[in-house]
Amino acid sequence: MKINIDIRDLFGEVAQLRLESEIDKLGLEIDTQGKQVIVKKGNHLGIYTKAENIEIHIQKQVEIYRALSFLKEEQVPLLLEQKPCFDTLGYMIDVSRNAVLTVTAIKDLLFKMAVMGFNMCMMYTEDVYEIENEPFFGYMRGRYTKEELKSIDDYAYELGIELVPCIQTLGHLENALKWGDLAKYKDTSSVLLAGDEAVYDLIERMIASTSDVYRSRRIHLGMDEAMDLGLGRYLQKHGYTNGFEIIKGHLDRVEEIVKRYGLRPMIWSDMYFRLGSEEHFYYDEACSIPQEVIDHASEDIELVYWDYYHKTHSFYNDYIEKHKQFKANTIFAGGMWTWVGAAVNYPLFFKTSIPALESCVTKGIKEVLLTAWGDNGAEANIQGFLPALQVYAEFCYNGKFNLDCVKERFKQCIGEDIDPFLEIGQFDALPMLEHLVNDVPNPSKFLFYQDPLVGLFDEDVKDLERRSHYEKLAKVFENHSKASKQYSLLFRFYSEMARFLSYKAELGIDILNAYKQENEEKLASIVTVDLELAIQYLNQLRSTWRELWFTTNKAFGYEVIDIRLGGLLARLESTQLRLNQYIHRQIDSIEELEVERLNILRGKNVSGLEGAYVWANIVTANKI
Repeated sequence: MKINIDIRDLFGEVAQLRLESEIDKLGLEIDTQGKQVIVKKGNHLGIYTKAENIEIHIQKQVEIYRALSFLKEEQVPLLLEQKPCFDTLGYMIDVSRNAVLTVTAIKDLLFKMAVMGFNMCMMYTEDVYEIENEPFFGYMRGRYTKEELKSIDDYAYELGIELVPCIQTLGHLENALKWGDLAKYKDTSSVLLAGDEAVYDLIERMIASTSDVYRSRRIHLGMDEAMDLGLGRYLQKHGYTNGFEIIKGHLDRVEEIVKRYGLRPMIWSDMYFRLGSEEHFYYDEACSIPQEVIDHASEDIELVYWDYYHKTHSFYNDYIEKHKQFKANTIFAGGMWTWVGAAVNYPLFFKTSIPALESCVTKGIKEVLLTAWGDNGAEANIQGFLPALQVYAEFCYNGKFNLDCVKERFKQCIGEDIDPFLEIGQFDALPMLEHLVNDVPNPSKFLFYQDPLVGLFDEDVKDLERRSHYEKLAKVFENHSKASKQYSLLFRFYSEMARFLSYKAELGIDILNAYKQENEEKLASIVTVDLELAIQYLNQLRSTWRELWFTTNKAFGYEVIDIRLGGLLARLESTQLRLNQYIHRQIDSIEELEVERLNILRGKNVSGLEGAYVWANIVTANKI
């Protein structure tokens, strides 16, 4: 039987349905090509094709959309039964690292999540929401109004997705605390002053603001990576205090606030483990958390174990067990590897995510989140993240990973082939890198931004193939751009990025070699050909990047991209000028090229290669 349902056309009708315990049959009856589709409540997702109709059984509201996505195929399944291995399948969107998604973009994403079967979404909002009497909180950062958040929450609710606020009530607040009006709340540049009454008044206003907007009675309070807790103004006021004591006191106060608002809180778990490690390292297998701390920890504050790095079941199994020392429920959060530059590192996503999900099943974890962080400028566009969502969804509903299944479902849910998206991961997969014992190298970012004369990382990559790799990628993504119906602009961006990198990635080494060899003919060719083309391609890329940004994000934050690309353009032009001055004997030498290049990313372990993730540390050895 062949039918084809447009799920978006049915949204208004489906959204009116709510699962209620006292009813068995839901009111949706779709008549398509003579075949009636009836939705019933069940204890799992099921599709049953009968002679007279198609029955859809669902346990969760959102499963209506996942079930309907199977009916988009030409061949409707005669029988399909899926029981999710996780009760909660969530996705956390980072809207705090410059890229603040528009309401339209978030709603479009929520619809795609519903079709895949996600039933939770978090919006990570450090300071991009309104707080009463704090005009500088989220100032010029694209913060959401209450009306915008209510609109998003309403839409998520209609889809059957729980929208959960994800805020910060301890660290990661440097963007807010830098303003004079908010500086009174800080311990250090990014951490709130624990124990201070004004701080708890601020936190209560945070809680009140989110409680007023979101339907969900769950809330994520953050509390992660506050490594310098108690070492700033707290130290001046109270003297040195054990970190566990500060955390305990602060959590008690915040829990008291959220309980008054009838909320069920969760926090990132790392501060407990960092304080129990001599190296203050989250993943220290030798960490020892005092029993009195475990006993004191509230059973009502759920712990989110975030881990994006490990590749073995043994590590995940061990750390899940460490979390089970606490009385509170443990939620697992994996990572999409969206934060190391403009390209998602899909190979690393697969290597870390599959064993993590398998360990969650083995260890009985019932709630999992997929996080998509935008550290250091949110350079990767959210449209490129969709395959990772599909991987999590299919694992949840099938209880295992099967790439062929993921590819088939991506076509059903998104309407495009998945392979072009997965090839984005090739930007950081330079030939020979797989043979290096490495950290997480991201050459597509540090080769992109590094200065052509200073060449901080040229010594690290001088033996790696670069130009031909990016030349091939430019052609690959140019073809993808032509073939794609929905994501042509995204793939054009990657094609232009690769084309620019095919010139820029080897530019510094070419200049240095020609300079040392006193090959003025080669230097002149670099000036008139290589640099000219690099400048031309960078200008084209900048135009496309701007267009892509505004398809999904608010305006605030794009100025950072402009500043970065504008600075790179200026340095390319300055390089042309300096080389011309040298060629025409206006200067005797080029100082930057006289300095011996050192290994930075390889260090003492020359067989390995690390990454460089912060723009300010890539473009110069000086202070910005």
